[in-house]
Amino acid sequence: MKEAGDILKIVVTVLLVLVVLVVGVPLLLTALGIALGIIGFLAALAIKVLYIVIVVAIIYLVIVGIRAVLR
Repeated sequence: MKEAGDILKIVVTVLLVLVVLVVGVPLLLTALGIALGIIGFLAALAIKVLYIVIVVAIIYLVIVGIRAVLR
């Protein structure tokens, strides 16, 4: 009878592992996808901010150059 209890424990453990894999892996991949999506969004936002900063700097240099020529 003790062997039946051991076999039952093994079967329950295997089923629990399968449930964790079936439920846990998709959740983990979804969380990873969300994290990568947020990182990608932040990177794109940072690049757009850099473009705006470069354009403002160029406009500032043009204005300062024009002001220097007119003096």
